[in-house]
Amino acid sequence: MRRLEFLCLGILWILAALQQVKSHGSHPFSKIAIHKSTFALNENAGVKASPSVLGLKGENTEWVTLKYSSPNPSSDDWIGVFSPANFSSSSCPMDNPRVYPPLLCSAPIKFLYANYTNPKYKTTGRGLLKLQLINQRSDFSFALFSGGLAKPKVVAISNRVTFANPDAPLYPRLAQGKDWNEMTVTWTSGYGIDEAEPLVEWSQNGKDLMRSPAGTLTFDRNSMCGAPARTVGWRDPGFIHTSFLKELWPNNEYTYKLGHRLTNGSYIWSSTYKFRAPPYPGQNSLQRVVIFGDMGKDEADGSNEFNDFQHGSLNTTRTLIQDLKNIDIVFHIGDICYANGYLSQWDQFTAQIGPIASTVPYMIASGNHERDWPGSGSFYDTMDSGGECGVVAQNMFYVPAENREKFWYVSDYGMFRFCVANTELDWREGTEQYKFIEHCLASVDRQKQPWLIFLAHRVLGYSSCTFYAEQGSSSEPMGRESLQSLWQKYKVDLAIYGHVHSYERTCPIYQNICTNDEKHYYKGALNGTIHVVAGGGGASLSPFITLQTKWSIYRDYDYGFVKLTAFDHSNLLFEYKKSSDGRVYDSFRLSRDYRDILACAVDSCPSTTLAS
Repeated sequence: MRRLEFLCLGILWILAALQQVKSHGSHPFSKIAIHKSTFALNENAGVKASPSVLGLKGENTEWVTLKYSSPNPSSDDWIGVFSPANFSSSSCPMDNPRVYPPLLCSAPIKFLYANYTNPKYKTTGRGLLKLQLINQRSDFSFALFSGGLAKPKVVAISNRVTFANPDAPLYPRLAQGKDWNEMTVTWTSGYGIDEAEPLVEWSQNGKDLMRSPAGTLTFDRNSMCGAPARTVGWRDPGFIHTSFLKELWPNNEYTYKLGHRLTNGSYIWSSTYKFRAPPYPGQNSLQRVVIFGDMGKDEADGSNEFNDFQHGSLNTTRTLIQDLKNIDIVFHIGDICYANGYLSQWDQFTAQIGPIASTVPYMIASGNHERDWPGSGSFYDTMDSGGECGVVAQNMFYVPAENREKFWYVSDYGMFRFCVANTELDWREGTEQYKFIEHCLASVDRQKQPWLIFLAHRVLGYSSCTFYAEQGSSSEPMGRESLQSLWQKYKVDLAIYGHVHSYERTCPIYQNICTNDEKHYYKGALNGTIHVVAGGGGASLSPFITLQTKWSIYRDYDYGFVKLTAFDHSNLLFEYKKSSDGRVYDSFRLSRDYRDILACAVDSCPSTTLAS
């Protein structure tokens, strides 16, 4: 009983510090009147969670059943999920007006109303909920609140729930290395380097078993730039390990598993996974690429989470998993999970994409919700990262950048060359990033890699989204002005962006003029670049202006993603698929020869001489 009183007093301190702030969407926690919170522990109320130990057979995701009761039930009673179970009661400084609720000193992972699946709860005072938990290196507890959101009261706290091995190696994320025949594997665990040595055991079709060591990174609260990441949203990230699997044979299948050798000589192993090695740059084979932005995460159990506005996220994830055998590599171009400073959400995101990222390279780009923070060097002086200022994304995911803080990089995949920019750092002419972009575009051998793709988070090209129109523009200010000459000079085929939460495709275009009147079958030279917004991965949709511009060929106010299929050096298929059903709703084909790439277009011809 004394333990319950201690925990409940801790909750009261948390509630006393909860403040209402601007919400991205209508999150229920934004309506909590914290100044009216009271202590209301009732010995006749209770919460029981079972089973109390999860993952006894090595599972990383389990369902927990909650049984709860209250002598004074109400339709606005709710259950909050907390981890660690004995959550902090420290104060909550409010120094970020962009922090989205809930703003708790030890942020809950999620919550559900007590009557969510119990319509008779108000009459009987009894309820049952099933909640999905993932292994996050700590234990869990569940708190029952009465009084609704206007006058919240702590009624009861559950028993402690934990995974059998909370330190287990989890959630592998594949990514291409800096060399074409290298695959990197990144994962999370609770084992520091003084406790265990991380490694990957891997082989080609079960033959010639090899072991590769892994490097270990982590970060602390002081690495965060501000609230909530530095305060209420902070949660220990554990240890992040990356191993480099080298000298792979192109297109061959490999198996691997994550491991840790403990100080006593024993090993902890993960499940076994598979991946296919990348093709050689220029290799003529079937190559399939999926691209989207702004997916975020969602809860399979129906519970509410911080930015409860990523409703398409699970559909996108499930559709990609169902078609994974027809996908070779994925690019998630910014706004990854919308943790916005609540670090527990990164674990939940890596668990959500686990079946994808453990099987094919999952390449990311930096977005405003990963990087932007005032005074941190970001190009945009906003608080969109919730104080993360790029640190979490840079550690959680590997990218083959020369400097991961800058987060721009080249990715060669068979017949594709991807130039991945970072719109959250200055890209204008004369900057370091501008020089990188030009070198990436200029250095590709188009005879071997004919498909040249520019990827970035914010729209630097063209968009009919209302929030650009309200600024008197159709893209980020200074975007096209700085880069369109490079796209044209080096004959970029496609420029694909996120940030705008919808889908749109333009004609091949240069300086606001369509350079080709075709819409679905392009033969020969494009004479311009096709710009695509593919930010409908899962976050709340962005509306379009009603004006139909000449350059906008197709718009869709829905969730979806882009798929590129290179059949050979001369034929490319572009498809836009909805997340809801995986069907194609927009497409075009591009057919051309190498001489079409060499052909001159406006502002794309090299100098010539009359000398014989």
